[in-house]
Amino acid sequence: MDERTKVDKAFGTLVGLAIGDSFGDASRTEANHQRFGITMDFTEEASWSTDDTEFALLTAEALIDCGGEFSSEAVVAAWEKYILYQENFYRGGSSEIEAVVNLKRGLKPPFTGMYNAYHHSDGAAMRAAPIGIVCAGNIEKAARFAQIDAEVSHFRDGIWGAQAVAVGVAAAMAGGSVDEVIAAAKSVIPEDSWFYYTFTKAMAIVDEHQTLEECWVPLHTELWTTYKAAVPEAVSQAFALFRLSGGDFRKGVIYSGNFGRDADTIGAIVGALLGASVGAAQIPPRWVEKTRYPTGTCLEFTKGKDLLQIAQELAALID
Repeated sequence: MDERTKVDKAFGTLVGLAIGDSFGDASRTEANHQRFGITMDFTEEASWSTDDTEFALLTAEALIDCGGEFSSEAVVAAWEKYILYQENFYRGGSSEIEAVVNLKRGLKPPFTGMYNAYHHSDGAAMRAAPIGIVCAGNIEKAARFAQIDAEVSHFRDGIWGAQAVAVGVAAAMAGGSVDEVIAAAKSVIPEDSWFYYTFTKAMAIVDEHQTLEECWVPLHTELWTTYKAAVPEAVSQAFALFRLSGGDFRKGVIYSGNFGRDADTIGAIVGALLGASVGAAQIPPRWVEKTRYPTGTCLEFTKGKDLLQIAQELAALID
C-alpha cells in the first residue's frame, strides 16, 4: 500500500466513524423523526460528535503518543493525560465513566474493566477503529492491540467486540472484501460466547432474508437485549448492516443511522468499516467536511481536532 492510499484509507476510517456517529445520533432525535420520518442526509444545520468519535480519538492519541509500541501502560497514560482531569463526561458511556472512576481509585487494567458493571457494552468497540488502521492487514496484531485497549474498561464480550471491529478495519484497510472483513471479525470471537451466538444469528438472518427490508424486523427482534449498548446486540447488528450495505458507504450510513437503538455506535462501526474499505476520496465531500472537526461533546480535548491530521499520524505508524 503506498503512502497516499494509507492516508486516504486512514482518513476514510476516522471520518467514516465520525459520519456514522453524527448521522446516527441526529437521525434518532424526535426532531428528525417529526421532520423527515427517516433521515437520508445531513441537514444544513450544525452537526456534532458524541463519545463514539471522541473516545476513538483517545485511542488514536494513545497509539500516536507511544509511537505504535502499544501497551496497557500506554493506554493508562493516555487516559490520565487526556481525560482523567474532567469531572463530568456529558453523554459518556457507562463503561468508560466507570473505568475513569476505577482509575481514579488506583485500579489498573485488567481490573478496571473486570470490575465494571458495563463490561459487556459496545464502548470499546466504538473506539477500536484506530487500532485497525495502524494494524492494516495484520489480524493477529489488531486483535492483540484491541484487547490491550479494551481491558481498561471491558471484559469478555466487551473485549471481543472491540477485537472484531479492530480486525474488521485492519482487513478492510488491506483491501478485504465485505465477506473477508466479516470472516476476519468472526475469527476472533470465541465460539462459546454470547457474542458469537448473536453474530452467527445475525449472519443467518442476512443469509435467509438477504434484503434490508426483510432483515429489518428480525435483526431488531431476535438480537434485542434489555441494554441496547450490549456488544452481542449492537456490534452483531452493525456487522449485519455492513454486510447488507454491499460496500456502499452512503447506504451503510443511512441503514445504520435509521436502525434505532444504539444508532450512533452502530453507525460509527459501520462507517469506520466502510470508510476503511473505500477511502475518504469515495465519501461524499459535504459529509466529510460536516464531521471533520469534532465538537468535544464528551471529551474536551477533542474539540476542533483535525481528523485528517490524526489520520496522517496513524498512517505513518502502519508497517
